[in-house]
Amino acid sequence: MLCRPITIVLHYGYIYFIHPLSVCFYDLYKGIQSSDSGVRCDSLKQLACVSTDVTFAQEFISRDGHSLLVKIVEDADESVPFSMSLYISLCFMELMDHGIVSWDNLSAVFIKKIASFVNAKVLDASIQQVSLAILESMVLSSSSLFQQVKQEVTLERLLSHLQVTNQQIQTKAMALLMALLQTAGDADRQSKYSTVLNLWLMVCCDPQNIIHSSASVGDEMAHYLYVLQSVTLNHLEPRMRMPLDSYNQDQREILHGLRQAAFETESENSLSHERRRSLCAKEFKKLGFSNNSNPGQDLLRAPPGLLALDTMAYFASRYPDAYSRFVLENSSREDKHECPFARSSIQLTLILCEILRIGEPPSETGSNYHPIFFSQDRLLEELFCVCIQLINKTWKEMRATQEDFDKVMQVVREQITRTLSSKPTSLELFKNKVNALNYSEILKLRQTERLHQEETLAPPVLELKERLKPELLELIRQQRLNRLCQGTLFRKISSRRRQDKLWYCRLSPNHKVLHFGDVEEDTETPPIESLQEKIPVADIKALLTGKDCPHMKENKGKQTKEGLDLAFSITYDVEEYSLNFIASSRTDFCLWTDGLSVLLGRDMSSECMRSELDILLSMEIKLRLLDLENVPIPDCAPPVPKPPSNFNFCYDLSQAEQ
Repeated sequence: MLCRPITIVLHYGYIYFIHPLSVCFYDLYKGIQSSDSGVRCDSLKQLACVSTDVTFAQEFISRDGHSLLVKIVEDADESVPFSMSLYISLCFMELMDHGIVSWDNLSAVFIKKIASFVNAKVLDASIQQVSLAILESMVLSSSSLFQQVKQEVTLERLLSHLQVTNQQIQTKAMALLMALLQTAGDADRQSKYSTVLNLWLMVCCDPQNIIHSSASVGDEMAHYLYVLQSVTLNHLEPRMRMPLDSYNQDQREILHGLRQAAFETESENSLSHERRRSLCAKEFKKLGFSNNSNPGQDLLRAPPGLLALDTMAYFASRYPDAYSRFVLENSSREDKHECPFARSSIQLTLILCEILRIGEPPSETGSNYHPIFFSQDRLLEELFCVCIQLINKTWKEMRATQEDFDKVMQVVREQITRTLSSKPTSLELFKNKVNALNYSEILKLRQTERLHQEETLAPPVLELKERLKPELLELIRQQRLNRLCQGTLFRKISSRRRQDKLWYCRLSPNHKVLHFGDVEEDTETPPIESLQEKIPVADIKALLTGKDCPHMKENKGKQTKEGLDLAFSITYDVEEYSLNFIASSRTDFCLWTDGLSVLLGRDMSSECMRSELDILLSMEIKLRLLDLENVPIPDCAPPVPKPPSNFNFCYDLSQAEQ
């Protein structure tokens, strides 16, 4: 910090100590108003550094310093150097990040000025990056500011920032775009949906785009891609939650359209009412509806609701030949061997909704997106068209009957899940992979996994396991403590922005003190001396997880299940203070909660600990039983033979050696 040391003032025999931040404040406050542009620029540069200190920020804002920065921005013209505009924006962002003053007090002129930095086609990238971050905070902080930002920054201009090579600009532009989409009302969001998605697809289909570029997608960008995927797919939720209305003429026409597209029938107008009704019931039965007299009853379950009807209609209209082939092929089989199209479609739609997490709000820390989503404008429907044909293929491979329906759907779910986990980038690639993963391949994979997890359950082996457990648990405890000594990087989560700053926490080598403090983004493993904050392990009173954490209680109702699963806190000093964590992954959560439990003298209870203990036990058992390969292990120990009638025998070792 470029401030003067503590100043000592003698006045009438008294000694006064002036804090260096106070000296800083007065110097910088005068400097940023200087008529000399050099002094002004240096003061702003120094102000950007010291604004990260909350004490200085409180003093500066209490003297209305932030309003002075706003006025400088509002009065600035084109003659102001880029460097000065950058430092002003950085100062403002750092001061506002402390949450001391509300964003609502900003003027329309200031917003327009910041937006002009984003809209400018030729401007320094650093200024645009900070301006995008400021606009994102505005959108997330106030609905009124959201309306102003939406008017000033066009979607087309935001999407153009995604086409640049600067990854930081891409990430900040994506963050603002997601903030606009998530803050918009349902009607407004619906009206923007098609435009945003089409423009985004235009970007993603470029070989130099974000997803397919040679550079790896950063964690923050991966999160925003996941959010875009989640927000877009959740537009299908209303249809998924809505059951079919038997009195709705449009829905009834779609149902009958499915029947007419599958079967070539004579003109129904010439048939009597009873004859037409009987014919319809027969054809709906061939389509695979369980209630052939009133097929709408099959679509009353929500989810998948009307979404199942939509996917069936899409398949019939988009791929009429495949649709007719599916229905006619199965209608010609014996009743017990036919694969019911309607029943399969309803269950498949539900499976796809669960796999794609339709209806679940995006997590604050999620980053698991599907690249295939960005290659299709109707992902659910296209996946359905591929997978409904996969069901028919798997049904024949399994030689299934109606009683095997649930087993077939379990195999199909596994085929879809395994294929999507390989991150296919196109529908054609997904189709090739999922069809290659046939029923015999699934059985091989299951058998391989079973062999890896299989354990001998003979009582002697179980007894040996119990004897080995204490030693292996101690090994896991030492690993957890070593991991805490190594430390972990955490992200601070605020209500205004998903990711604020980074902080690092690690355990001292003697396991007596927790050290933590803020770090820069590029820092990998900071030395323990650089972490200024400390908590003695002896002062830790409790370990809290999930909804019991103080930071989860403060945001009650706003947290997703995934966010709750990654949250933990420690309380110290008679439970008056707490240190709050949100792990970046479930693995880090397990490592830290286990390690803290060890420090507190408690048993480890995470699923990672149980998994690792099982693996270690399995490996140790296999190593100890190597000499007994192919030797059956009895359930009971062999009986000890009776002692001999006398012990009058000996062995002459000297003769044996000769």
